This record gives sequence, structure tokens and C-alpha cells, in this order.
Amino acid sequence: MGRSAKSFDRKGARFKPQPKVLILCEDSKSGKRYLEDASHYFRANTQVEIAHCGVTHPSGIVQEAIKRQRNFDKVFCALDRDTHICFDKAVDIAKPHPKIKIIASYPCFEFWLLLHFGYSRKPFTVTGKFSPGDLVAKELRGKSNMENYEKGKDCSYFRQLLGEPFQKARVFGAKSLKDAIKDGEPNPSTEIHLLMDEFETLSKPQLI
Repeated sequence: MGRSAKSFDRKGARFKPQPKVLILCEDSKSGKRYLEDASHYFRANTQVEIAHCGVTHPSGIVQEAIKRQRNFDKVFCALDRDTHICFDKAVDIAKPHPKIKIIASYPCFEFWLLLHFGYSRKPFTVTGKFSPGDLVAKELRGKSNMENYEKGKDCSYFRQLLGEPFQKARVFGAKSLKDAIKDGEPNPSTEIHLLMDEFETLSKPQLI
């Protein structure tokens, strides 16, 4: 017996289409590589573009995000507070654009890496010729297997720290943000764990 036309009807879609995500980084090497490796680990890389846009100051990164946002569903700007004088301006520029979210680290991305080794709310401030970011990197180099850390080094720190250290960082990152809000003092804290959450979400089909 032939099949009726009704039997050929396609069932309605069960899952939401995967959003296209752009992440703009201040760092062209270690931080960018870490995020790329994380997106691959969560198998979210087909929906995610991670890029360094050629500028390292926060307002320039956000301006690039504004230019490119039309081609994406979500845009994240991973910014270091450190000593950038245009950081607050960058946050203000992003506010009118609902697609764009600032992912801030105080003072820098390296604080996220430091959280792989334990929790601390010790602030980092300018000391002599050293910026807050310099001091975080110096402390990071005192940790196991991180003695050769350099911001501009193209090394897979994500794979090196995967496992228990990475799971610790996700917990401590969320705690740092919660404590920063409670204390009214963001230094030190980070929102990089929110990108890890985004990657994990992207790896799972979302029911309509």
C-alpha cells in the first residue's frame, strides 16, 4: 500500500538553531589560544570565532565588535582592566548594544590562570615600574610548571591546566565575581568562567 501524503510531512524542528558567536581578545597569543582550545574542548568551535582585531586597547576592541556584530548573534569582548585609561569608556560604548557583552578581568586574563592554582582576593596595584598585570604574571610564574609563562607565548595553557585545576578555576572564577560584587571591589576578579559556561551551552542542543 502506498504511503499517504501526510506520512511524508516533516516533523517540526525540536532544537533551536545554534547561535553564531564572536569573541574578540586583547591578547593575540596565550589568552586567544586558551579560549580557542577551550572552545574545541567543549566542541563549540563550529559556532565560535575567536579573533584578535589588531588593537589592544579596550575601546578599540569594542568599536570593532560594534562594526562586526551584524554577522553574529552574540559578541563577547574579553578585556583586561589593568592600567587601560579607556576601559570605562569601552564599557560605556558597549552598553547600547545588547548583542555585545564585556568579559572583564581585573587586572588581567592571567588572574584567571592564577585561579587554577587556588583562590585569592589579594589586590594587585601598580608597584614601582610594574603594572598590576605584570605582578599577576610574576605570581603566576611562581606556580608549578608555569615558570616560563609569557603573555605573548603561543602555548596551550588550557591543555596544560585541564582537569582538576580547570574545574577549580571555574568555581573560583564565579566566587571571585560574587565576592567582587559583595565587596564593591573588582580587583581581583574575572568573568572568563562565563565564556566557559557559554562554550558548554553551545555544545548541547537547546530544545525549542
